[in-house]
Amino acid sequence: MSTELLTSNRERIVKSLNGWVMLPLVIVLFLGALALLIYSIVAGVKGEGHPIWGLFVLSLLLEPVSIIMLVGFFTLQPNEARVLILFGAYKGTVRDAGFHWGNPFYSNGPSQLSALARAVESRRNVGTGNPAHSMGGPKRLSRFKLSLRARNFNSDKLKVNDKRGNPVEIAAVIVWRVEDTAQAAFDVEDYESYVQVQSEAAIRSIASAYAYDHGEEQEVTLRGGGDEVSLELKKELGHRLAKAGVAVDDARLTHLAYAPEIASAMLRRQQAEAVIAARTKIVLGAVSMVEMALRELTEKGVVKLDEERKASMVSNLLVVLCGTAEASPVINTGTLYS
Repeated sequence: MSTELLTSNRERIVKSLNGWVMLPLVIVLFLGALALLIYSIVAGVKGEGHPIWGLFVLSLLLEPVSIIMLVGFFTLQPNEARVLILFGAYKGTVRDAGFHWGNPFYSNGPSQLSALARAVESRRNVGTGNPAHSMGGPKRLSRFKLSLRARNFNSDKLKVNDKRGNPVEIAAVIVWRVEDTAQAAFDVEDYESYVQVQSEAAIRSIASAYAYDHGEEQEVTLRGGGDEVSLELKKELGHRLAKAGVAVDDARLTHLAYAPEIASAMLRRQQAEAVIAARTKIVLGAVSMVEMALRELTEKGVVKLDEERKASMVSNLLVVLCGTAEASPVINTGTLYS
């Protein structure tokens, strides 16, 4: 069964009532219920010697209703969203910034008060060093209020074997954001921890799929194929984090090096390869210069050289051009034949 079939939660955008409209209504209801309670007692006692029971009961019912309605107010900043849950059922997500009012029994109501109590208790236990309450207790307060802003995750330096089995150290920075609030809230336990764990798993997977360097012809390597590797890392992360409703905007490697136990040996190999590459370029350039010199001498008729003199001249020029030490001129007063 595919992951898509197992995931049934999808975000539904809903609108809530304007908090600035509901606030005066709730205040009027609260004060009106209080005034009705006082009137039922005063007027009833004066006229009949007891409260007007009908108005008295009505005021007692309206007073707690007005107090409960006060719990329904909540605010959202730009790029924030509130997930609304009514008795365990997902009712939608509010994404509009501003002052809102919703059903007091949504998750933004009494459950937030209990979450606040748990957060305070968690902080108190963290201060006493109790590890049982230090596992992200305060995060419960914002479980149903999610930030939609782009965030960075800087991974630790991970030691991974590359495609050829060489241990390398690798780290990456990942830019991510919550795209589907329902999936982030309900399909994973803690979407922030999920992002961290899956990001490290994706980095390890990508590192083991490529060689550090010196790949075969036109082979992409971690060291030389920065854009290609970053694109593959982004695709891998997008596939892994889709279940949590998280979108990946960018992913880049920030650290790449051989592990310390083989770093010195690999450094010597790189130095040797650099020397060979430099020598190869020097020889190619020297051969081209000798060829040009012989051609110019022949075309301009400066001197006529037989094969033996050409060989001697080529040998001398290659020694001068390819040698590492400064050449010392030698004056030959004789000939090659005596």
